[in-house]
Amino acid sequence: KIIGAKYYKADGDFDPSEYKSPRDSEGHGSHTSSTAAGGLVSKASLYGLAKGTARGGVPSARIAVYKICWSLGCDDVDILAAFDDAIADGVDIISLSVGSFSPSEYFDDTIAIGAFHSMKNGVLTSNSAGNSGPSLSTITNFSPWSLSVAASTIDRKFVTRVKLGNGEIYEGTSINTFDLKGKMYPFIAGAAAPNTSEGYTSDDSRFCGPGTLDETLVKGKIVFCDYTTYIEGPVDAGAVGVVVQSGRYKDYAFAYGLPLSNLNLNDGRNVLNYVNLTENPTATIFKTTVEDDQFAPFVVTFSSRGPNPATPDIL
Repeated sequence: KIIGAKYYKADGDFDPSEYKSPRDSEGHGSHTSSTAAGGLVSKASLYGLAKGTARGGVPSARIAVYKICWSLGCDDVDILAAFDDAIADGVDIISLSVGSFSPSEYFDDTIAIGAFHSMKNGVLTSNSAGNSGPSLSTITNFSPWSLSVAASTIDRKFVTRVKLGNGEIYEGTSINTFDLKGKMYPFIAGAAAPNTSEGYTSDDSRFCGPGTLDETLVKGKIVFCDYTTYIEGPVDAGAVGVVVQSGRYKDYAFAYGLPLSNLNLNDGRNVLNYVNLTENPTATIFKTTVEDDQFAPFVVTFSSRGPNPATPDIL
C-alpha cells in the first residue's frame, strides 16, 4: 500500500518526543491516509459498535507519504518542498488534510501556492475544508484550482441512553463502549461537589473542570455536568460516569474515558431537576446503541464552509 515515504524539517529542530522519520507519531497521518486510500477491512467495529466493512475512498490506490507536520505545526518551506517532490515523483493526486486557522489571500497561502504549481503540472490537490463550522466563510482551503472537501455524517448514529431512579429514560449522544450492566449508581450534580479545599465553588465545579470536583463526594457516583470538555475532572475524582447537558450539535459523537451521555438542554434540565429535588438520586448509563441515520449523508455541523472568503461570489 505504501510505496514511498519522506519527511521534511528544514530547520532541523525536532522535539524529543518526535520521530526523525516519516513515521506517524500523532495519528493524523494514518487517519487521513486510510480515509483516502485504505484497503477493505471486513468485520471492523469499535468493541462491537458499528460493525461493517471499513474502506478508504479508493481502496486500490497506493500511497506516497510526505510528512510535513510536527508537534509545533507545519512550516511553509516544508510544505512547498513536499509539493515539489510529489509533483516530480509523478503522483496522480495530492491529498492534503492540512489547513490554517484563518483565511489568507491566494498567493499569501502556502497550500494555495503549492496547489497552483500542482495544477499547472496536471496534478489535482484535494484539500480538507476544515473543522471550524458551522459559521459561514470558515473554510481556509478555498483556491479555485484545488478540490476542497467537507466533512459529512455517516449512515449511522450513536445513541447513549440514561436511566434515572424514577424510571425515566433519556437519549443522548456519545460513543460509549463501557457496560454498567444496568446497575444503578448514586447520582450527584457537579455543582453540589466543589473542591473547596482548592478554593473552587459550585460555579466552577458545575462544569466539572480538572481539579474542581471533591473526590470524597464524587467517587463511585455518576456526576451531572453543565457542559464539559474536561473529562479529566470526573475521571480524576473517581466518577463512575458522566451525564452532560449541552447545546452542542448532536450530529457527531466522541468516545470518552468513562461512560458518558451528552443530552440536549431540555432533557438535561429535567435530569438536573431530578438530581436536585430527589433525596437519594440514582442513575445508570447504557452502552451505546447504533441506529440507522436515514438523512445521511449530509454536511456535518463542525465542517467548515463557504462562501469563499477571498472571492465571495464563489460559494
